[in-house]
Amino acid sequence: MLKGIPSIIQPDLLKILSEMGHGDTIVLADAHFPAESLGIHSHVIRYDGQPIEPLLDAVMQLIPLDQYTEHPVFLMDKVPGDAVDTPIWDRYRQVIAKHEPDKQTAIGMLERFAFYDEAEKAYCIVATGEQSQYANIIIRKGVIR
Repeated sequence: MLKGIPSIIQPDLLKILSEMGHGDTIVLADAHFPAESLGIHSHVIRYDGQPIEPLLDAVMQLIPLDQYTEHPVFLMDKVPGDAVDTPIWDRYRQVIAKHEPDKQTAIGMLERFAFYDEAEKAYCIVATGEQSQYANIIIRKGVIR
């Protein structure tokens, strides 16, 4: 056991977060996301059954956001014409603001296939059991000041 590490963070995820360097990205992917096919050249960690929001909160306790980029966080934007509600985006914004209050505008949006392109370059993709549509999020790690 380690003190100060959120219990939701499994050892393999803790190892990955520690290995990541400045500018590396991690994807927290919903259950619909093609994690294994897009993550063929990166690490894929399974968090089946786990929603993203508490995992995001735990990850944000451990890593800083990249301060040298306009959008160190990206969400997958809705496909034009898709009328699905995305209340999870507001909850993500609250989690980011809780841990990085000066990064209120840190979250950018990427079109679906642009998001997939960025995910393919990620250091790690965490495949969760999150059921919400468009719940995928990319986080770019910064440096501790």
